[in-house]
Amino acid sequence: MAKRQNSHLHLSDALGEFIKENKLQKGMDKVDAKAAWEKLMGNGVNNYTTAVELRNETLFISLSSSVLREELSHGKSKIIAMLNEELGKELVKKLVLR
Repeated sequence: MAKRQNSHLHLSDALGEFIKENKLQKGMDKVDAKAAWEKLMGNGVNNYTTAVELRNETLFISLSSSVLREELSHGKSKIIAMLNEELGKELVKKLVLR
């Protein structure tokens, strides 16, 4: 009976390998970016957020409030920095509020 090579592989490492081998990282990044936005912005902003979409290195945020959109546009660079810190990597380079 052959012994499994990776008998002591941590679950997180195994999942990481699975994601890498199956080229699922982009999809995971999209989910992570949406979760980071929701966590950082809280209920106040999330109530007006109608869509969150990561395409390439641009995060597109659809908001139902033009006043909120204008207010958030003043802090785009800070929001990008906070999102990337939450994500643990430089995933978002540009933020588009619409």
